Amino acid sequence: MEPTTPQEACFEAGVKFGTLYHQFAGTPVSPASADSLETAMETAIENQPFCESVTVDVREDELAAALDGQSADYTELTGRFMEVEMRIDYEGCTVRTSMSMEGDYPRMRVEDVE
Repeated sequence: MEPTTPQEACFEAGVKFGTLYHQFAGTPVSPASADSLETAMETAIENQPFCESVTVDVREDELAAALDGQSADYTELTGRFMEVEMRIDYEGCTVRTSMSMEGDYPRMRVEDVE
């Protein structure tokens, strides 16, 4: 059975999330570098086919809390430090997705398929 256009659009969204998370997890990040890292992540993922928009929010308050009392002024980027929204357009089908923490896990989800 051939996948439907919405199924393929959702697959494309998954590819983008896999790339975003596994390419950037472990990147050194600090409150001072958060803005430039957000921009780099957004630009890198928007280069991929069918990606209409990406918004990355590196949670500077969480970074500052993690760094409080540590000797280093940076930490490694993980899902707990970012929230992400993406919009994928595949052959006229739009998929809106997000990633945010759910308990102790960075949950990636399809929010809407049009």
